[in-house]
Order: sequence, then C-alpha cells, then structure tokens
Amino acid sequence: LPASHRSSPLGQSVSLGIHESQSLLWEDVIGRSEAFLEFLQPLLAAVSAGSFSPDPRALWERVNVVQPSLIRVDADEVTYSLHIVIRMELELALLNDELSVKELPSAWDDRYRHYLGVTAPSVKDGVLQDVHWSAGLFGYFPTYTLGNLAAAQLFNAAAAQINDLESLIARGDFVPLLRWLHENVHQQGRCYSGAELIQNATGTPLSPDHLMQYLENKLRPLYGI
Repeated sequence: LPASHRSSPLGQSVSLGIHESQSLLWEDVIGRSEAFLEFLQPLLAAVSAGSFSPDPRALWERVNVVQPSLIRVDADEVTYSLHIVIRMELELALLNDELSVKELPSAWDDRYRHYLGVTAPSVKDGVLQDVHWSAGLFGYFPTYTLGNLAAAQLFNAAAAQINDLESLIARGDFVPLLRWLHENVHQQGRCYSGAELIQNATGTPLSPDHLMQYLENKLRPLYGI
C-alpha cells in the first residue's frame, strides 16, 4: 500500500472476497499448477536427498486428484465450493429460524450425504471442523468462493499482460506476477469496491466463467475427458 494511505480508510484491504482471492491465487492457481510443480520437483528431491523425486507430471496429477472429502480445508478445487454451499445453506436456515442449533449436526450430515456422498464419523470431522461459527463469523464462508472466482479472473488478466507467465513460474520467477498484483490489487487498498477493483484490473465484471474455464483446462488433460 502507498505510504500516504497508511492509517487511513484507504490503507486497508477492500473486502474479504478480494483478501481470500490473494491466498487462493497463490495456493491453488499457482501452487497446484504444472508450471509451479516443475519448479518445485527438484527442490523436493534435493531436500529429501533423492528419496522423494516424482516426475513433475506425476506430482501434478497427485496434487490435483478430484474426490469427495469430509474436510473443507483438504478439499480439491472442484468439490471445494460444495463445502461452501453446504455451510451457506445451513447458515441461512439458522438465521431464518428454519433450523435449531440442536438440529445442526444431523442437517450437516444430511447435506454432506446429498452433495458429496460422505458422512463424518464424528462431529469433530463434521459440524465442528471450522472455527467460524463459534467465533461468530456468520457470512464468512461465501467469501472463499468469491475469492476463487476473483483469483481465476485476476490470473487470466495477469497472464494476458505478462509475457510467457507460465515459463516464468516454471523457473521460479514470481516477481512479474507479484508486481502485477501489487499494481492492480494491493496498492489500490480501499480506493474501490471489490467489484470495481476486479473491473479495473481485468477489464470485465466478476464472472464464474474464468473459474469454470480454469477447471476445465485442468481437468480435461488430467482425466482425459
């Protein structure tokens, strides 16, 4: 952020959705990419003295397996948003007095069976797995999905403006991408709303199309579909 904005309303992040987009862009869009894993593979081999040295392609396939899971933070990129849908539906039911707290564990299990076909063996792996509700953070979960949408869209915009971005990532050169994010996201602080920031940075309103295309581009070669 510009020094002139420090300690002012402008010197803060714009929204939780944009905030989460930065985490998810690096964790998933970059961290699960074939280019990044090409860079990471020799580092893993070096620190493990060669005991862990998978082929970069095999490593990429390994970290992008798609399968239903019980735990949100362990979910793959495809099923992750279903974990958010479940929580949002339950939050709305609680707030609208359509569901009591006592009924929450069974309602949780019902939705996990419906959406993901899995059942938690205990509430520890079920309704109590997150800290958000006990901390009063109702309405937080959808910001993760907003972050996923924004992350894919921001990366597409950056890739269109940075020459050969994937090759840079494969070489471990993240400076051009980080600089682009500084200029288009971080330094903007709270000058714009989240919607305005995405529009300014990418040239289009926030849309699920970028995330859907990102997932399709990954899944087609991954699963041969």
